[in-house]
Amino acid sequence: MNMNLLTQKTPREINAIIAARIRSIRKRQKLSQEKLSEKSGVSLGSVKRFERSGDISLISLTKIAIALNCEEELSHLFAEQPFLSIQEVIDEQN
Repeated sequence: MNMNLLTQKTPREINAIIAARIRSIRKRQKLSQEKLSEKSGVSLGSVKRFERSGDISLISLTKIAIALNCEEELSHLFAEQPFLSIQEVIDEQN
């Protein structure tokens, strides 16, 4: 059995982790959900739903990241990955 499958998180689990991190950053910056909504231009309902369920559009997540001065972390989300094999290098060039 593949051990990675046992430790792999679901999309909902990953979203919940991101939402919890954003909520923590918001609270450390002493921003209410209302203030974050105003500062980011994301509706209050969307901010509340995101923190509760992890559901949010990418554009709204980006606006929140900018409002919290975390856009650099978001921009590195899918940074280039090193090649794992010679075959990947060959495939990349084709």
